[in-house]
Amino acid sequence: QGQLVESGGGLVQPGGSLRLSCEASGFILSINTMGWYRQAPGKERELVAIITSGGSTRYADSVKGRFTISRGNIKNTVYLQMNSLKPEDTAVYYCYARYNGLDYWGQGTQVTVSS
Repeated sequence: QGQLVESGGGLVQPGGSLRLSCEASGFILSINTMGWYRQAPGKERELVAIITSGGSTRYADSVKGRFTISRGNIKNTVYLQMNSLKPEDTAVYYCYARYNGLDYWGQGTQVTVSS
């Protein structure tokens, strides 16, 4: 059974940076699509960024130019570098993977942007 484990969340001041990491385990083959979603209190879960094994990326308009998604050298890892953070980026961030037609989710990591 595949699992996704996130790390790297925390409290940061506006304008600061954080780097989220996600490591997948239990997957036999390389995962084609990995990414990040987030959910703020009272709001629906939304796409933040997606990356394929070929390196194609897609970002939410709200994070373009500030966030960068990348795949790690270790198989089935994904990172999210978040710069110029804003209070509206506060949310629980979830790692996502699409594998053999199924969606997998991590448990989430809290990111709070506040002074």
